[in-house]
Amino acid sequence: MTQKERRTYLISELLKEDKGSAGFKLGLVPGSDGHFVIPAAEKEQRDLLRSLMNVREPLPISDDFLKIQDEYLQQVNKERGITDISDLKPTEGKPKLYLWQGDITTLKVDAIVNAANSALLGCFAPLHICIDNCIHTFAGIQLRLACNELMKKQGHEEGTGLCKITPAFNLPSRYVLHTVGPIIYTRVGEREKLLLASCYKNCLAAAAEKRLESIAFCCISTGVFRFPADLAAQIAVETVEKWLLENPDSSVKKVVFNVFGNKDFEIYRKVLFQSE
Repeated sequence: MTQKERRTYLISELLKEDKGSAGFKLGLVPGSDGHFVIPAAEKEQRDLLRSLMNVREPLPISDDFLKIQDEYLQQVNKERGITDISDLKPTEGKPKLYLWQGDITTLKVDAIVNAANSALLGCFAPLHICIDNCIHTFAGIQLRLACNELMKKQGHEEGTGLCKITPAFNLPSRYVLHTVGPIIYTRVGEREKLLLASCYKNCLAAAAEKRLESIAFCCISTGVFRFPADLAAQIAVETVEKWLLENPDSSVKKVVFNVFGNKDFEIYRKVLFQSE
């Protein structure tokens, strides 16, 4: 199958589910034959498929669907470009720490960190640009299914500062570490600082327990959770450095601080330089 054929198949199957409820959620209008019309343009098809994956509840699906989805996503991820941590250089004077600007879903490491919400099921908002949405989109719908299984066993929402680990499925990384950062409503207190530090410590501990060597952190809590970026970076670097110092025999040898924008890059560069 070509990528277009795969994409059309995946869209069609998702639109058939539950009497087309996903299509109605997205505001699609059925054609004269009662079926939703799939747009012809590639960009519109890509956006529709992503939206359908975003809004889909964690329900079982056929092996045939997953096979074609995996073929499609692996090709998409290959086309987006993959950066291998072996090609990156560590921070000068800090051989275990890396600063990398780019899309974390394209980074080939043992584990990437997802800034999740307490439901731990990913972002359900169609085409939302948050990291939670991007990770679930390019990993495939298995990631939501895996998270749902963990949460059903747990029986309650995920606590702030904790960590769950799942396979990364179609991402170039091997695992995804899901952690819920603190939400800032008014000001940052000591409790919020400790909770953010716990996110980093628990992710590192989970990686070490799996005997992983490399882990990439996103900027936890600094988006819609409103943790000040400067303070968050300082806590992140200090916490990671302290953990590595206290755990010299850990399998974790490479820690990437991943940033997307120029502002965050400069913040982390300044913090890493000052912490020498």
